[in-house]
Amino acid sequence: MKAKISISKDRVISKIDDRLYGSFIEHLGRAVYTGIYEPGHETADDMGFRKDVLEVVKSMNVPLVRYPGGNFVSGYHWEDGIGPKEKRPKKLDLAWSTIETNEVGIDEFQEWAKRVGCEVMMAVNLGTRGAEDAKNLVEYCNLNTDTYYANLRKQNGFEEPFAIRTWCLGNEMDGPWQMGAKKPMEYARLAVETAKMMKWVDPSIEVVACGSSGPFMPTFGEWEKTVLQEGYDQIDYISLHSYYGNPKENTPYFLGSSLIMDKFIENVVKICDEVKEEKKSEKTVNLSFDEWNVWFHSNEQDKKQERWQIAPPLLEDIYNVEDALVVGTLLITLLRHADRVKIGCLAQLVNVIAPVMTEKNGKVWLQTIFYPFFHTSVNGRGTALTTDVEVETYKAEELEAIPYVDAMTVLSEDESTLTLFAVNRSLTETADLDLELTGFEGYKPVRMEVLDGYDVKETNSAEDQHVASRAKEVGEKISLAPLSWNMVQFRKD
Repeated sequence: MKAKISISKDRVISKIDDRLYGSFIEHLGRAVYTGIYEPGHETADDMGFRKDVLEVVKSMNVPLVRYPGGNFVSGYHWEDGIGPKEKRPKKLDLAWSTIETNEVGIDEFQEWAKRVGCEVMMAVNLGTRGAEDAKNLVEYCNLNTDTYYANLRKQNGFEEPFAIRTWCLGNEMDGPWQMGAKKPMEYARLAVETAKMMKWVDPSIEVVACGSSGPFMPTFGEWEKTVLQEGYDQIDYISLHSYYGNPKENTPYFLGSSLIMDKFIENVVKICDEVKEEKKSEKTVNLSFDEWNVWFHSNEQDKKQERWQIAPPLLEDIYNVEDALVVGTLLITLLRHADRVKIGCLAQLVNVIAPVMTEKNGKVWLQTIFYPFFHTSVNGRGTALTTDVEVETYKAEELEAIPYVDAMTVLSEDESTLTLFAVNRSLTETADLDLELTGFEGYKPVRMEVLDGYDVKETNSAEDQHVASRAKEVGEKISLAPLSWNMVQFRKD
């Protein structure tokens, strides 16, 4: 199979916002407790954070982590997670039918983020609470004034503000599974007034309004339009959430999942721009795709969990090779829309539908999906370039034209390195690349990393992590193996 890939230095999509490679830690399952935090672990630091996990996350170069939810945030009282730990209440979490100990809260999490080297993307509770509590939290986190909540932070041992700049106005507020779910106008009014008050406290922050919980929602489109019409001046980003699965064991269709993501993004961009035109505004509302991943493997086992446990194993999908390829195509799609998608959060980071897994009192290990995320996050900073791929397509269910090869290129900030990310979806055929590079005279292929040669159902475990990327010798002729994730880097002679 032949695949022609054309790249021109002049065909710029956008500078990539580093936050596109963000992730997500929710108080859900073992994401926090025995995930990033386990005081009794042999690697635990002075605050109880697992240093083995911390080092893996640092290697991923994650720039931003959304916290503390997710569905959890819609019933969360942030005050429960600050101050002396012995005084913090244990409470029921209705979102996941568990008990939250509040041993970790914003005080601890912002310190973990500093140690990792990332920003916090803080979500506020607009389910069971509202604007008053949200603006108090902004004061607690961001102000250095001689006022109650700023002083409370100082009394808790944090003299300097946390300087959190990106804030989510609730989570999936259209979902009937959400505590305090809202109708479009109910949410729109609450979000606008909350954003207004939060920005009055700290005008430097940016806010993300909830979009639909997914394109399958009955109010999708109407929800986005109502929220934007009501709050266009206050809103900086609107969120998108979407998960992808293969419960029917239809690999060709599953590998085309990114086409569904692509259409979702295009539809939300269209709505944003229609409201911009209607408002005759100079401002552009961009997108925060702050929950995305493959998620379906753990659904049945989660139904068997007993209620009201502390940090039970929930949403612990074990990922295989085809999942990794889908994650690779989803990353490529986000890069293709880097002009409008400025924030992305792989949901989630540790143990819960995650690339990084831990054993309680044991080791940390890597899932198959770790590799495409790692390669793009570490090497995909700079400028996204239009990448034209001419290749055969195939049909699967309602997806009419799935290209066998999907690809995107990123030019590094210093323009010394051009990086190609590519997936070959074909189950059987190698794709021989015909590369047409315009404006890149003197650039030669110097490095290739691949995830290939495995059965699509192969997985890793704590005992066996044989599925991993590897360096591949690269020459003037480049080919992509069947069912493969690939990263190729070009540099000047």
